[in-house]
Amino acid sequence: MFYSKKLKKQKKIKHCFFSRKRGFSKGVYKSLNCGRGSKDSKINVNKNLNFIAKTMSVERTKLILMYQTHSNKVVEIKKNNYRKKITADAMITKIKGFAICVVTADCVPIIIYDNRNHIIGCIHAGWKGAFSGIIDNTIKKIKNLNSNYKLYAGVGPCIGKKSYEVDIKFYKKFVSKSWKNKIYFTHKNKTKKLFNLRKFVTDNLLKLDVQVDHVNRDTFAEKSNFFSYRRTFKLKQKDYGRCISAVCLL
Repeated sequence: MFYSKKLKKQKKIKHCFFSRKRGFSKGVYKSLNCGRGSKDSKINVNKNLNFIAKTMSVERTKLILMYQTHSNKVVEIKKNNYRKKITADAMITKIKGFAICVVTADCVPIIIYDNRNHIIGCIHAGWKGAFSGIIDNTIKKIKNLNSNYKLYAGVGPCIGKKSYEVDIKFYKKFVSKSWKNKIYFTHKNKTKKLFNLRKFVTDNLLKLDVQVDHVNRDTFAEKSNFFSYRRTFKLKQKDYGRCISAVCLL
């Protein structure tokens, strides 16, 4: 379990970036796999989610997960929609007793808190979502609820720069959007660059007047702590688990 130091100081919320430890799953999913989209036993995933709900001190029906599609869609969780299927890559809420969650396996989990208006948010920021504006859309949605805000973000464990190899086509996509995006890449060889997803996401948050801190862990490099899509692909394993990050208002 990992925590943002800034968010830990906020007395009205509870949050956690969970590792892959302390769960019920076996094999490649060992052990706290919270990926409902994985091929893991549904019984074990459910046991893992029950453990998360208990740890977050919420009813299991109020542990809210999204069907994530690498989009820029944000949903506000209210009492009339939390039981529906939520297809989005970010959620916000101002209702107590709900733990809103994001699952990741290299992408960036971001937990947001507006401590003036007691609004929480969570964001699934892979490169596609971050590139297409998921962070901007989430922060704007929070600001639209109240113009007098004070925003904090905990940026959780994700793939590190040294582990994130991309091809030249990927690099050109970012640079064609803005030449300033060059700063997020370093040279590896003639056909590969290394991409700093954490910095790209962080700079997006800072531009939007958000105070940021980090759980600076590399999901690809830390096999015992985190699931990793890229590591699974490299090891030619058939599937991978997902770590969960959660936040609730007390």
